[in-house]
Amino acid sequence: MSTLQERVQKDMQDAMRRGDTLRRDVLRLLRSAFAYEQIARGHPLSDQEAVAVLQREVKQRRESIDAFRAGGREDLAAKEERELAILLEYLPQQLSREELVDLARRVIQETGAKGPADKGKVMGRLMPQVRGRADGATVNAVVSALLEGKTP
Repeated sequence: MSTLQERVQKDMQDAMRRGDTLRRDVLRLLRSAFAYEQIARGHPLSDQEAVAVLQREVKQRRESIDAFRAGGREDLAAKEERELAILLEYLPQQLSREELVDLARRVIQETGAKGPADKGKVMGRLMPQVRGRADGATVNAVVSALLEGKTP
């Protein structure tokens, strides 16, 4: 099995051959982000570290989409959405909302959490289990709802 970085490199080369400039450019930027992170860490990235870089890039695109829409720039938001779609192909299989709720309930039960004050305890145990497979904001919303006794 090839690493995420190798897959990105191969797909970028394929995009160049096909003349797919958007995919080529997005993957080039991702490779650049990998390189910067590798320099900052001082060692080659593990696949888990590469996924963290990818998640950061996905989060940036989502924030840009919101900002462009708020500013009335639908053209730029659409471009960011196309880039986001390309990046999402490289993330591990995402958990469904139901799977996330089940995991959160299990962790709440394991930790004995009783209310919103115990959220940190639950998040601390849950996040390592869902890292790369669920958005942190979504996890936070589900845990908050469960601890407040609401339907997530």
